[in-house]
Amino acid sequence: MSQEECSTKLRLATREKLTKFSCLRGREVQPGEFWDVVVVTAVDESQREAYELQISEKVSRKELPLGVHYKVFSDPPGSKIGNGGSTLYSLQQLSDLYGKAVGTLRVILIHAGGWSQRLPSASALGKIFTALPLGDPLYQMLELKLTMYVDFPLHMKPGVLVTCADDIELYSISEDESVRFDKPGFTALAHPSPLSIGTTHGVFVLHSHETSCKNTEMENVSCRRFLHKPSVQKMRDSGAVCERRSGCSLSDTEFVYTDSTYYVDFDTAKSLLNLLKELGPLECEIDAYGDFLQALGPEATIDYTNNTANVSKEESSLVEIRQKIFHHLKGTPLNVILLNNSKFYHIGTTSEYLFHLTEDVALRRELGLLTSAFSVHLNQNSESCSGGCVMYSLLDNGCSVGAGSVVEYSRLGAEVSVGKGSIVSSCRVSPGLSVPAGVFMYSLCVNYKNQSKFVTVFFGINDDLKHSVGAPAYMEELKLCGFSLMKCLSRWGLKSEALRFSGDPSSCSLWNACLFPVCSDQQRSFLMSVEMLQAVLSSSKFNLPGDTKLMSMQESLLCKNLQEMLELRKGLNDDITQRKSND
Repeated sequence: MSQEECSTKLRLATREKLTKFSCLRGREVQPGEFWDVVVVTAVDESQREAYELQISEKVSRKELPLGVHYKVFSDPPGSKIGNGGSTLYSLQQLSDLYGKAVGTLRVILIHAGGWSQRLPSASALGKIFTALPLGDPLYQMLELKLTMYVDFPLHMKPGVLVTCADDIELYSISEDESVRFDKPGFTALAHPSPLSIGTTHGVFVLHSHETSCKNTEMENVSCRRFLHKPSVQKMRDSGAVCERRSGCSLSDTEFVYTDSTYYVDFDTAKSLLNLLKELGPLECEIDAYGDFLQALGPEATIDYTNNTANVSKEESSLVEIRQKIFHHLKGTPLNVILLNNSKFYHIGTTSEYLFHLTEDVALRRELGLLTSAFSVHLNQNSESCSGGCVMYSLLDNGCSVGAGSVVEYSRLGAEVSVGKGSIVSSCRVSPGLSVPAGVFMYSLCVNYKNQSKFVTVFFGINDDLKHSVGAPAYMEELKLCGFSLMKCLSRWGLKSEALRFSGDPSSCSLWNACLFPVCSDQQRSFLMSVEMLQAVLSSSKFNLPGDTKLMSMQESLLCKNLQEMLELRKGLNDDITQRKSND
């Protein structure tokens, strides 16, 4: 197939899945027609509550298939346990809930825990509830994940499909084929990818006679071993590099097969439960991909258990636990389904989010993404959103949204302008204001002294919210919109010693820097924050009132007023619906 034929097949296959899922939304599904249980993981009880509330509202609004068990499982309190630990604890909770009946269920497990520091607009309500410009009612990532896998349950033995909340996999197969999950052990989906992508993903090493992208859209093969974020040289030395032939969705001459989603059959799920009993309470992060899949395949070796290069925080017990996982899983089959005409998209950072929703022509065509979805533009000017994307928002007369920008869940007053490459999320913007280019602005409702208040956080699109220094004395190293924090503070009439960092005092970052004013209403909150931002960018002064209470992003999440934030969205929904019906 030519590249054009591959693209057309992908678009048509995706459209079929969207149509099929659309028909399931809001109606009772028949046995075998859909997942028996949809599990979403959360990092703690607070996040679990937020997810459950949003899912229950989706069900009541008939945005999801009915007659399905939707469950949210939170990680246990204490140490971070990673998505591997979440997988094990979710299997335990399924077993506790359903008993022996769990062996008859087809389950999808979506990893959605975490604070989404690289896409902060998803921090408060969750990345699985990130909006996408398609569908009526508007899709969020949850609906899209369920859409992409809508054909799987029908061809799946009881077991669990494990996936993540911030990626999209599109694929096409011929009409007489189906993706089947009916083999023992692990069965993983694999996508042809450039070698550069392989260095940041998992890579499958296949038998030599199975390593050419053939003229078929799908192949079922066995895997010799799995590599986690390998170097290009490691891929070559291991025999993971394949040569392109016709029928492949890539134009690269050389490629590797990378991971995305995998299935475990019921017997293997029971084995993983026994592994949890063997490990006891977890005190370190386990990777559901690197730590499980590297133990599989006939050529797997124990060497990887000592490699902690890709670990965010190394705990003393990690190597020992990895070795226990290796010995427990060794010999378990690793089957691979090669999806030769497929695409993998990651939407986990602000830059990825902006690119895929505003600039990525291929994804726009394949998914049918819109430039404006469930929104009202009062001036009806096609130029008001030229090259940008507006979702679930009300824009008054004369508003403009710059190319490469996203506005979501917001109300923009008359003559508001949003610069290029920015994100405005959950904000109420007063008439005439200008949002600078290349910035992120997000309003949260918080509980402060037993009252509902608002905080609007702002960062540069490329700011690193995770980068930390060991003490406030080193804040010069922290950059906000390209300027040192000390310089920013001076622009706002604040002394550096007055800056407070919430949480761990030995880890100071933009995430826990108390920079953002607490205000009585949403509009005032946005106004103060945008004036602070403009002072920094234009090297001017904006003196904060002396009694201003400042919060960090971290603090705002800890005291967020979830009910009020969802009420604001409901009010916005009602207003948009009313305006649309009037039109």
